[in-house]
Amino acid sequence: MFARMTKKGKLGMLIAFALVICVVVCSYAEVLMPEATGKKVQKDGKLLVDSSNCSEGYIMVRTKKDNKRMKLRITMGGSSLNYDINSDGNFEVFPLQFGRVPYTVTLWRNVEGKKYKEVGKVVVQPKDMTDELRCFLYPNQYVNYTADTECVKVAGDLCKDMTEAKDIFKTVTKYVVSNFSYDFIKSVTVKSGELPDIEYCWEKKMGICQDLSAMTCAMLRSQGVPARLIIGTLGSGTPHAWVLAVVDGEDTFFDPTAELNATNKTDTYTTERWY
Repeated sequence: MFARMTKKGKLGMLIAFALVICVVVCSYAEVLMPEATGKKVQKDGKLLVDSSNCSEGYIMVRTKKDNKRMKLRITMGGSSLNYDINSDGNFEVFPLQFGRVPYTVTLWRNVEGKKYKEVGKVVVQPKDMTDELRCFLYPNQYVNYTADTECVKVAGDLCKDMTEAKDIFKTVTKYVVSNFSYDFIKSVTVKSGELPDIEYCWEKKMGICQDLSAMTCAMLRSQGVPARLIIGTLGSGTPHAWVLAVVDGEDTFFDPTAELNATNKTDTYTTERWY
């Protein structure tokens, strides 16, 4: 039938088909991904910081290839956050989660044992940051995902056509509680300093507190809902992780571990840092 149509008829059908495709594609939220554009690069020693998009709430950092362990320290006023950083020459993403303040970024190289030597320092000043929640819409070292990460794809399907943050939050958190469980074995075998593993959590359909929380944050962020991964303690000092999303301008708490009945919901939460 299509072959017998007039040129005008064919053109109309093609335009209609293109509009349908556009509507389908546009019904999914844009997944924001960090970039090292090279527009603003700061170098010192072995440290390279791409702060081209610090107005978006993040920096990209890499080091020269090295066979020694490296650590990154980001200092804001009197507070500091310490990170392990790869030394393979590839960029990693770090959030500017304290807003429009100067950040001192320092690179440390292992000398021997627990001794480190400073091998680079730069100062980043995100004066043009307009939205201090923007960093919680991007992946980073602790909430590490891409547009192709499976939980992000599923979040896009679950929240297709949703425009209200409260609906997205309710849908994502309900999905996590309904489809995942707590990994009690990993909870006693996990090594100190191990980062959240979203891929592991998704594949096994289980994880410890930081895995479940990071995955939830990834799903929410990919759908336009700012979500902090909170690291702190539970009760009398047990290390713990949970989610604090921003829904309609209000901080909204979600602890997947408690919802899965792996911890006591009445315990006291103490925040130490967030990503």
